[in-house]
Amino acid sequence: MSLKTLALVAPPIRRLWQDRITLISERDALAKANKELRLSLEAASNLKQNPFFHYHCSFDALDVLKRHEQANLVADNAHVTNFLGVKVSPRFFPGILDGKGGTIEPPPIPANWHADIAEWAAALRAVDLAEEKFRAVELGCGWGCWLNNTGVAARNRGLSVQLTGIEGDSGHVEFAKEALASNGFSSDNYRIIHGVAAPQKGTALFPVVENAGASWGSEPILNATDLQIREASASRQFEILPALSLEEIALGEPLDLLHIDIQGGEADYIDAAVQDINRYVRYIVIGTHSRQIEGRIMSTLLANGWSLEMERPAIIGIIDGIPQIAVDGVQGWRASPAGRH
Repeated sequence: MSLKTLALVAPPIRRLWQDRITLISERDALAKANKELRLSLEAASNLKQNPFFHYHCSFDALDVLKRHEQANLVADNAHVTNFLGVKVSPRFFPGILDGKGGTIEPPPIPANWHADIAEWAAALRAVDLAEEKFRAVELGCGWGCWLNNTGVAARNRGLSVQLTGIEGDSGHVEFAKEALASNGFSSDNYRIIHGVAAPQKGTALFPVVENAGASWGSEPILNATDLQIREASASRQFEILPALSLEEIALGEPLDLLHIDIQGGEADYIDAAVQDINRYVRYIVIGTHSRQIEGRIMSTLLANGWSLEMERPAIIGIIDGIPQIAVDGVQGWRASPAGRH
């Protein structure tokens, strides 16, 4: 081949090689993109298998969480700050929040260390439905979790706030008061009652707990007899507390939210107190502790005209053929139009 012919052929060959290199580069980039997309889809698929995504809801739960998320939050070294701006002391949950002071948490999608989409969204749904003043009662309030979270969310909306909690553990009572003060509430905004919620007034026994931050599942003994009270007093293993009805706790005022988490007693409580619930409550969020309890609550509230808006069943394991609760369930109920005071 002459030099002239080679000169004529060389440019097309160079272009061919350049086109081939470009094609290989584009193919590799496409393969990489496809791999990343596949991994992303696999991750999303795995995430969707998370049981906390398996709730049923009549409103947009994720939208509720995202609308309540606060921008420009400032970290506090002494607290964990959540997406609403609520401050939580790590002392309340040793072993869970150790070393997390100064952090700001994103919205709990699908869950965080305390609760999941279902419970957060149902509680905040009550805030969205409130007008002018937000009143909430939390039965078995612990550190005042749902008082603080819904109270701050209501305040963020510009609502005035009145919060009431009842708790049997004296250590948790102090946690609740501390948390409410840390989140900017004064005694004008809240009451924390050292006692036990019951269908009717009486006396209850509550186990004494040495480390309040490490124990969150104590159950009271309701309708204690004179003998049980004397034995409890002598043993010093129980606190003798007042048992109060919902009417006494609510002071006869309508409630935008009643949060119930009383360690397995919720169905009995609702069965016995349903008339007070119908009279005073606009929205209920319930932590459920068995499938049987969930069914009983549904039967009672549906028969009384309530509408189920959120449901994520209790997560169970099976041990020797017996269902064992692993994670509490969640139900969110709205009063019928006739029952909205």
